[in-house]
Amino acid sequence: MSYEVVLVDAGGSNIGSVRYALERLGVHAELTSDAGAIRAARHVILPGVGAAAPGMRRLREAGLVEVIRGLTQPVLGVCLGMQLLFEASEEGDTACLGAIPGTVKHFPQYRNVRIPHMGWNALRLEREHVLFDGIRDGAHAYFVHSYAAPTGDDTLASAEHGDRFTAVVQRGNFYGMQFHPERSGAVGARLLANFLAL
Repeated sequence: MSYEVVLVDAGGSNIGSVRYALERLGVHAELTSDAGAIRAARHVILPGVGAAAPGMRRLREAGLVEVIRGLTQPVLGVCLGMQLLFEASEEGDTACLGAIPGTVKHFPQYRNVRIPHMGWNALRLEREHVLFDGIRDGAHAYFVHSYAAPTGDDTLASAEHGDRFTAVVQRGNFYGMQFHPERSGAVGARLLANFLAL
């Protein structure tokens, strides 16, 4: 059976809230760890909350690392799911999926900069992209994280917390949102809808 949208069941604690956000858009997302269902879906979402090493371990145990690497349809990583799309994470010195070049790093320890980065922050749109249809520069999204990807050639939008970091990333068919679109109100709903329209 093929589904329009699947959520990769990698044990992330935000799966329920992502699923509910999609339901508000009129989209049923099947939660699955079945490789065939993931390959057949039109859109794949990799949610995740927690640490990189356990997240990658769950994907390996489910036999999904090579499956996700080989996907050709639009794939969206959310929060930890975005970080796992990169080559590596400093968190636990973890090798990740490698769909996007770069290493996710811990926020530098600056005075008066609280870690984890938690709360609403403005998005700076670095490039025009259909993902941002209806989204203005400076729109706010809701973040909860201690590790972040540096900005680079694949950065679509950035945010600042001590240093500037990648908030939205894209390389080929792989997309990532460091924030929680399912907790980011109308902005998050529009971003999810735009992703599903790709």
